[in-house]
Amino acid sequence: MKKGINIWCFRDQCDVRGCMTLSKRAGFEGIELAYAEDGAVNPRSTGADMSSLLRLARDVGIELTSLASGITWKYNLISDAASERDAAMAHVRKALELAGALCVDTLLLVPGFIGPFMAGASVVRDYEEAYRRGQALIHELAEHAQHQGVCIGVENVWNKFLSSAIEMRDFVDGIGHPCAQCYFDVGNVLRTGYPEHWIMVLGKRIKKVHFKDFRANVGTLDGFVELLQGDVDYPAVMAALRQVGYDDWCVAELGPRRDWPESMLEPTSRAMDLILGRG
Repeated sequence: MKKGINIWCFRDQCDVRGCMTLSKRAGFEGIELAYAEDGAVNPRSTGADMSSLLRLARDVGIELTSLASGITWKYNLISDAASERDAAMAHVRKALELAGALCVDTLLLVPGFIGPFMAGASVVRDYEEAYRRGQALIHELAEHAQHQGVCIGVENVWNKFLSSAIEMRDFVDGIGHPCAQCYFDVGNVLRTGYPEHWIMVLGKRIKKVHFKDFRANVGTLDGFVELLQGDVDYPAVMAALRQVGYDDWCVAELGPRRDWPESMLEPTSRAMDLILGRG
């Protein structure tokens, strides 16, 4: 397995060269860029812009692991409002095109959410209808993804939707497209379950993996901590990943430290080396 880091770990995410350089210096083999309305990869980006980022990565000597996006936290893909769904679809299509131009094989997709998590977001009134709607829309997006040479990785998040491993498995299977798989986040499940169980249920559907850690007794966003400082049983996680045959990127996704955010890079890199059995 290869060791990567998400650009969300940095405070200045638009300084892509700086983020890449610091990541390489800390021992990461890859970096996951992110699509955002105001990011380095954004709705106005072009293929030429992505070629520039590819050249930059080659110059620094670091690989691009995948493309993340939190855009559907703002534009809910499973909203009852057609206008909100349409906005989400347009953003995801654009992100898929940019992922293809970046020559990465996965776009992280939050599959929408139940409830008004963001200001102005509509409430979803019928869970089963939202479930069916999400499957249909992601199937449509997967067709577009296939043309870009990209796979959609549906991520497990705190969205009051797809809250169990079996529900996530059945949701993805019901989409019925090879370009719709899972982006598994280790730390996000610890509030309600165990990541090693999720891994065994999702199996070959896992396209990419996010590493983070969480203290279950806190139970809120404040419970997310740096790697090996929480309750994730990483030996069990790694045993499960190996058992299902996963051998791709493991990408650290942590919030930056308030002061000197780059100071968390080397401890995270060392922790990942321990987790991955590199010493």
